[in-house]
Amino acid sequence: MSGFKKFLMRGNLVELAVAVVVGATFSGLIQALVQDLVTPLIAAVTGGRQPDFSSYKFTVNGAVFKYGDFVNHLLTFLIVAAVIYWLVVLPMTRFLSHFDTKKEAAEKKCPECLSDIPVDARRCAFCTVELSPVPAADKPPA
Repeated sequence: MSGFKKFLMRGNLVELAVAVVVGATFSGLIQALVQDLVTPLIAAVTGGRQPDFSSYKFTVNGAVFKYGDFVNHLLTFLIVAAVIYWLVVLPMTRFLSHFDTKKEAAEKKCPECLSDIPVDARRCAFCTVELSPVPAADKPPA
């Protein structure tokens, strides 16, 4: 029983549970944003009508193919993906780029293979070219 308790209390499992709960909540938030703000905006641009393709279908030998429902889900997916990209991914990327300055100061480009290597390196780990030492005045502050 103690092994099961250890398994349940492991950090990874707890972090995963928190991530699932936060992800589900975030999904609801994005769905509400799209349904309450973005979709009415699209309806306003298209003349006050919200596009609905659910009635589109075709029949082959008695089998009904409701492709309109698929088109609705595809458009919903594309709209949600665009909202997540423009309102979450881009701002977060810009925000996190402000914290990458220390990494840039600790690395330089190899003149031969253009790989990122430590500033103090005397030989490239990728192409093994010998590098000239960086003068102390040119070194970025640590």
